[in-house]
Amino acid sequence: MMESMAELLTPASLVAFLTLSAMEIVLGIDNIIFISILVAKLPAGLQARGRKLGIGLALFFRIALIFSLSWLMALTRPLFTAFGAEISGRDLILIFGGLFLVAKAVYEIHEKLESGPAEEIIGGGASFGWIVLQIGLIDIIFSLDSVITAVGMSNQLPIMVGAMLVSVGAMAVAAVPVGDFVHRHPTIKMLALAFLVLIGTMLLMEGLGTHVNKGYIYFAMAFSVIVEMLNIRFRVKAKPVHLKGPDYVEPKKPD
Repeated sequence: MMESMAELLTPASLVAFLTLSAMEIVLGIDNIIFISILVAKLPAGLQARGRKLGIGLALFFRIALIFSLSWLMALTRPLFTAFGAEISGRDLILIFGGLFLVAKAVYEIHEKLESGPAEEIIGGGASFGWIVLQIGLIDIIFSLDSVITAVGMSNQLPIMVGAMLVSVGAMAVAAVPVGDFVHRHPTIKMLALAFLVLIGTMLLMEGLGTHVNKGYIYFAMAFSVIVEMLNIRFRVKAKPVHLKGPDYVEPKKPD
């Protein structure tokens, strides 16, 4: 026991833990942004409940997948060949997960920019069960990507579990402020949805056998956020843009 603890406290293990925790926090923030966008569709009284449930599901799926590594490894066995590439169970999950992220993000962008007035958008109100189902699917997709990243960076179970707990803790702390910030700044919401299209495309390519260096993706995302933060800083006095949604009011047409 003492020997295993000593192994976990080596400089290499600590560096692996900090690096993996940072990567998992980035993935967790992506996860919480999408949860925030979905939860915003619920009545105000149910939003906190939906947010907590989404974070709880994220933790559950991450820990469950880590302790199911043997099952995950079995998913890497080829099932069939398509377009010259061997497709495994993991690849199928990534392909369908990527397609779901792209389709959902594009639908959300269309709804915010092209739909009719708020009454038409709500259409009788978003079902709590339907929103939770979508959050669950998103959590599974991000959890699988998160665990695959963890396995690729460390082979020590305590380090992986610790990094997951840190990332989910960061999600819990950041959920409300991130959600409020995204809601107050529509351009950030559009940028977040564009990021989801990017992440969905990356998962789709990974599922089809084309490896994508995530460092380039996260650098592009970070650079885009920095540029938009500068834009927000310099247009403080400008009239804000209002995306269509539950709090959207159709502007009056001139007489």
